[in-house]
Amino acid sequence: MLAPDREDSLMVDGTLGEGGHTEAFLGAFPNLRVIGIDADVRIQARARERLAPFGDRVIFYPGWSDVFFREYPKDEKRPDRILIDLGISLFHYEKSGRGFSFRSDEPLDMRLDPTSGESAADVVNNTREGELADLIYQYGEEQYSRRIARAICEARRTAPFTTAKALADCVFSAVPAGYRHGRIHPATKTFQALRIVVNEELDRLPRLLDLALDALAPDGRLGVITFHSLEDRIVKNYFRDKSKACTCPPEVPICKCGGKPYVELITRKAISASEEEIAKNSPSRSAHLRVVRKISYGETEGK
Repeated sequence: MLAPDREDSLMVDGTLGEGGHTEAFLGAFPNLRVIGIDADVRIQARARERLAPFGDRVIFYPGWSDVFFREYPKDEKRPDRILIDLGISLFHYEKSGRGFSFRSDEPLDMRLDPTSGESAADVVNNTREGELADLIYQYGEEQYSRRIARAICEARRTAPFTTAKALADCVFSAVPAGYRHGRIHPATKTFQALRIVVNEELDRLPRLLDLALDALAPDGRLGVITFHSLEDRIVKNYFRDKSKACTCPPEVPICKCGGKPYVELITRKAISASEEEIAKNSPSRSAHLRVVRKISYGETEGK
């Protein structure tokens, strides 16, 4: 679905991570060039080592994908393939030292770019109880969000939270006994919520999709891999709306958008990982891929 269909294809890997997707594409398509983007300079350094054998077929951009696409020069060759994988790399959970995992006794940070913005510790220690409960419920879909927020606020009166383990232990103690030994650790959804808030993931996503489609060449394809229902709902609804003949708001009596769909849905339903892939890569169990084609109405591609 994202295989390049021309000799001089340019692909943007909007979430490079450790370079696994890019390595697979470069290995399979000898004439493909890739621009790899990541806000985390440490993980991008690992990708540089991994992708070194491909030489100048890879260009690295340190920063956020939405910034890259917003600043993409209009007179440059536009990419005909864009891949955005919204998952968090195993590197961040296991080796970043930033408290992404509730199993680690690491500083409670969770920022993909640790040089800017509030850390997870800032959010946990400074957010009012009601607001904290709301964000845990909204972004983590955690049914015990109010109990967890109350326990956090009580505990931080004694000492601020500084490590991921301290927060995980607090959440574990806050939830009912029967909830503590379920399929997932009881802190999983709270940590998801904090990570989303700290990195502005859901706020950034619609903007990223807009800018990526704008930069994409006519007839090019955009693929997005999501890992939880909040992300997938945004992507599904966004692609569905862009595939309609008219995208004007319901209150507009006469169509002003031109009455033409912006994209064609290549995947009517999200594609999930096969059992074989899950056996090799267990995190792919939660992955959902959606792909669209940008419809051309006689546009040119630039250089």
